Amino acid sequence: SAIIVALVALSIISLVLSLVRVEDVTLPPTVKYGMVFDAGSSHTSLFVYEWDSDKENDTGVVSQTLSCDVQGQGISSYANNPPEAGNSLRECLDKALQVVPAEKQKDVPAYLGATAGMRLLRELNSSATEQVLAEVAKTIQEYPVAFKGARILTGEEEGAYGWITINYLLDSFTKYSPKTHTWLHPEAANIFGALDLGGASTQITFMPEGSVLSQNEASELTLYGYSYNIYTHSYLCYGQNEMLKRLAKELILVRDDEHLHGPAPCQQSNLEQRHAGSLKLICLCGRGNEIKQSENYTVTLEGRGNASACRAAIRKLFNFSACGQSQDCTFDGVYQPPLRGKFIAFSAFYYNFKFLNLTEGQPLPVVREAIEGLCTRSWEDLSSSYPKENPKRLPKYCANANYILTLLLDAYKFNETSWNNIFFQMKAGSADVGWTLGYMLNLTNMVPPEAPARLKGHRPSLWAAAITFIILTLILGLAALLL
Repeated sequence: SAIIVALVALSIISLVLSLVRVEDVTLPPTVKYGMVFDAGSSHTSLFVYEWDSDKENDTGVVSQTLSCDVQGQGISSYANNPPEAGNSLRECLDKALQVVPAEKQKDVPAYLGATAGMRLLRELNSSATEQVLAEVAKTIQEYPVAFKGARILTGEEEGAYGWITINYLLDSFTKYSPKTHTWLHPEAANIFGALDLGGASTQITFMPEGSVLSQNEASELTLYGYSYNIYTHSYLCYGQNEMLKRLAKELILVRDDEHLHGPAPCQQSNLEQRHAGSLKLICLCGRGNEIKQSENYTVTLEGRGNASACRAAIRKLFNFSACGQSQDCTFDGVYQPPLRGKFIAFSAFYYNFKFLNLTEGQPLPVVREAIEGLCTRSWEDLSSSYPKENPKRLPKYCANANYILTLLLDAYKFNETSWNNIFFQMKAGSADVGWTLGYMLNLTNMVPPEAPARLKGHRPSLWAAAITFIILTLILGLAALLL
């Protein structure tokens, strides 16, 4: 009789389970990875990002997993030896594969974006440019990743992607609310502008009041279901390295067959810098190209340590007269709408002011005083105070800091009040500020949203109750048999 009771109970349980409503079961989203090489004018870096496959309003929620600095200079420096441009990437590629699971590597999109250094090289030698890009592509293709191409970004792309990165990291686009379990979209007035200073170019990007009048500087982006109309402009030849070359040319007063001489108000007094042909003072950015690429000179620049004379010399690098009386103009006749909101200044903006301990938002008079103090110090005093600083970089801080002041105040038209809206920083959270994250975010927006995987199944709670009931019934049946 006990066996009959047990069989009847099992039949009833089977009938109940067959009547239980089958539901859709959502599996957790899969993690995806992507990698982007930032091939700048002075160096290259690799960034690895990851994000969940289910995306918020079609834009992936991306986080930085790895950053790796490639040894050596930027890939544009390998114009005479293109294969070495590719080989220079191998160490960082090996590190990237250590953080990406092996089963996912073949699906990881890999991109290389080159910026102003390669834009300049393309104007000088287009065939060498193509060879360098071909070699870096060849190297990346040897690795088990989904290589998507190596190309030269436009200056406006570089500016726009940097702007996306900043506002993504600072939660200006969207913010998750734990209370309502929903995504919130902050007001447009909370959007930050971006100020980027590299070795060969500089970019300014922000969301102006109203529309951008000049279509050459206008960009429209869609992120998290919202559209943004931004102003962005890139100034090639106005990066800090190209500025220093052009400044040296402006300072030369005496020239003979093999030597160039001149005073250097942006260098510390008692510092006489002799540059052999490696400097050459050549740059496509020089007006008139008075000194040809093939010419070799020994250049002697004698330090004067005069900040006001330094800024006066730097101002000559800008063509402010091209704007006439127009208020919507920076220099060289370039249109710019009135500034709006707060700005994040990164890359060389940040590193130069970090040296002066000026990244914490000091007012403009304090900044001017710090720069004056730096420039007037003798070379012996400065070099002994910073023994660990790169001796090649140390003499450049006076010129770089005065250049930043001229660019921000005279060119971009920040003033005593709006200066307080500039924040110098290189990281937000655990991620680096730059164009690569914005590039990755934009690429995830191009991919159709992946629907979460679904399976048919019963509710886990019902399954647990049914299995428990079966086990208890069997135990009771066996106990009845034994009795």
